[in-house]
Amino acid sequence: MNVAANLNPRARYAGWVAPLCWIAVALEGFDLVVLGAVLPSLLKYDGWGLTPNSASVISVVGLVGVMIGALAAGTISDLIGRRQAMLWTVVSFSVLTLACAFAPNPTVFAVLRFLAGLGLGGVLPTALALINEYASRGRGGRATTTMMTGYHVGAVLTALLGILVISSYGWQWMFVIGSLPALVLVPLMIKYLPESNAFLLARAGLAPTAQQPDRPVKKSKNPAGMLFQHGLGRSTVAFWVASFMGLLLVYGLNTWLPEIMRAAGYELGAALALLLVLNVGAVLGLLVAGQVADKIGTRRSAIAWFAAAAIFLALLSVKIPGIGVYISVLLAGMFVFSAQVLVYAHVAHVYPAAARGTALGSAAGVGRLGAITGPLITGVLLTAGLAYPWGFYLFAAVAALGAVGILLVDRDPAPAEPFPQTEDDAEHITHTHPSH
Repeated sequence: MNVAANLNPRARYAGWVAPLCWIAVALEGFDLVVLGAVLPSLLKYDGWGLTPNSASVISVVGLVGVMIGALAAGTISDLIGRRQAMLWTVVSFSVLTLACAFAPNPTVFAVLRFLAGLGLGGVLPTALALINEYASRGRGGRATTTMMTGYHVGAVLTALLGILVISSYGWQWMFVIGSLPALVLVPLMIKYLPESNAFLLARAGLAPTAQQPDRPVKKSKNPAGMLFQHGLGRSTVAFWVASFMGLLLVYGLNTWLPEIMRAAGYELGAALALLLVLNVGAVLGLLVAGQVADKIGTRRSAIAWFAAAAIFLALLSVKIPGIGVYISVLLAGMFVFSAQVLVYAHVAHVYPAAARGTALGSAAGVGRLGAITGPLITGVLLTAGLAYPWGFYLFAAVAALGAVGILLVDRDPAPAEPFPQTEDDAEHITHTHPSH
């Protein structure tokens, strides 16, 4: 039996990683739309006295929690392991989501949304690290994008669930139902979710380098510090820029697309249908993007996806009759959402295992600033009567800046090469691949 097998007795359950991470990410997709689904009911809820402005504060507070959770959880997963981090994040946000159903007033509700956000923010970077470390060589892009379809499937299912549940049973039941999957997911994770081999080997100081596979190497004591070592500082900042732009697009479009299309003269029913089409395009785009990334590399595919998103978003500034607008929105959705996921996939290719969770967490966490900025800046344009067509020009410019961010990343290990596992591997890649 090899060293990795001795260190990781659950390694035989590697096939469980993808479905368990997919479900966890789908639960974050639930959080993406659940507040929007219940807000109309909350605004009318007796005794709470919510206004659109105070409701916006609750939304932002939750997103701030997600941002802090993403920034912290990546480093935590590099210190205590992916498995433990995933278990604690799922348990914490599920319990706190359930508590939201019993909030007695808006202040408590906002606090619970913030605390739940801390756990939710940790799901994505931890799942991304696990899925990449268990992906077959050369299939990391496909594994990442396939997992991220869960995000949008969860969002779509929650929107449909809201139609069926809220009017009949009340908004509280959305949060009860959102917490129930943990009753099945957590026991399955406890039994079947394995720890990352790369993490265990790095923690034990036994991770092989690319040049001396049998030589033990030093462990990393400061994962956050590694983001700026071995020539990675420029890449780290570039990834932050790209992630900020990507999530600005995701949240800006998901929040305000129906209102922008109404400002363009479309009927409300058509505007809401376009939001559904946008997310259907997201799922299709993720499936295609993974295939492309594994063939041409995550760097080139991310640049291409951001560039295509810029083109199709700019085209939406032209009012297209009939089915043409649905096709345009579908294509925009295919490239906008996948571009952000390809940023995560590229991060996983660049950083060593000892800092991969931290790198993914920092990219997701800084990106959450974009998630907050997108709805706010688009709302300002709507209030000023400029959202159509200038909102789409803004989104196109943001997508172009996302492409520039990826262009500024220093290095791009070829998909055929093993992912760097240690600081020594990372330094070797710096010397052999100084820039791409």
